Amino acid sequence: MIKIILVDDHAVVRMGLKVLLNAVPDMEVVGEASEGDEGIRAALELKPDVVLMDLSMPHGKDGLTATSELKKQLPDTAILILTMHDDEEYLFRAIQAGASGCVLKSAPHHELTEAIKSVCSGDAYLHPSATKRLMDEYLGNLKQEGYDSYQLLSAREKEVLTLIAKGYSNKEIGELLVISVKTVEAHKSNLMEKLQMKTRPELVAYALKKGLLGYGMQ
Repeated sequence: MIKIILVDDHAVVRMGLKVLLNAVPDMEVVGEASEGDEGIRAALELKPDVVLMDLSMPHGKDGLTATSELKKQLPDTAILILTMHDDEEYLFRAIQAGASGCVLKSAPHHELTEAIKSVCSGDAYLHPSATKRLMDEYLGNLKQEGYDSYQLLSAREKEVLTLIAKGYSNKEIGELLVISVKTVEAHKSNLMEKLQMKTRPELVAYALKKGLLGYGMQ
């Protein structure tokens, strides 16, 4: 069971999120708060797995400040930023503050639940448009000779890459890693973006070169 705390200054938003998330079999909203300081106190008391943090809260401590302070006190708690701002500035600031990911308030409910599961398992989650912008900028800054983009992959993305190269389907990979097919597809999309590859044969050749199949040369 994933224990969640909601931090948002709108009571109606918290109510809707609570109903939505409590309807998911493996999720439970264990606490609520209307501003950052209250959210920090609730998290310290209830020790949630995930804090769903609103970015803009005009009364009390804002989401970015609360995220930064909370991560210092509960480093193992994942914080997922909920925002209406599809903007690079907010994205980078959220990551710098220690957030594990960002989800737009306009996102469909299945994206929100997948994001919660992703950050709870230790992965990062960014909504699709933010992922592309972030990676484009990051890769642009790393265009230097000899740089190995394999270093950009998360541990889970490396697992997915290896299983893809070994011939497993998305469904089989999901079953092996105990994640949904949509999550597998998201990991695959992200790792292909990071490696700047477009086809499965390219991934297989790359994995062989890296020695991920148990043979081949690095």
